[in-house]
Amino acid sequence: MSPDTISHVQTSWAKVKPIADQAAELFYGRLFEVYPEVRPMFKGDMQAQGRKLMAMINTAVNALNNLDAVVQPVKDMGARHAGYGVADGDYDKVADALLWTLEKGLGDDFTPEVKGAWVEVYTTLAATMKAGAAEQQAA
Repeated sequence: MSPDTISHVQTSWAKVKPIADQAAELFYGRLFEVYPEVRPMFKGDMQAQGRKLMAMINTAVNALNNLDAVVQPVKDMGARHAGYGVADGDYDKVADALLWTLEKGLGDDFTPEVKGAWVEVYTTLAATMKAGAAEQQAA
């Protein structure tokens, strides 16, 4: 991952953090509107779920300079998500909702370079989660 990619993601995330609650609400609203089939996977307090999502993104963004430190926790999260019924194709749905949310939250600051950086980071993390799910299913 290039220094520019890391910088774009970390700089843009710093602009989203102050509106994290609203961003989480936008994200889940979009996810459930466009992909209603995933709604049954989410149970309980969606505000709490949104806080968990934002905390997880924050942890990942802060770890971009040392991804090795988060590989195992991200794999473990992928294994847990497989247990919730998350399939590989669901990661594309999340990517779509996340990019839409970032575009809404960042406005003009969501440049093609920033979008490309987020796509690269998300793709890396999603692949790691999928690997964790595959390892869990093979066990």
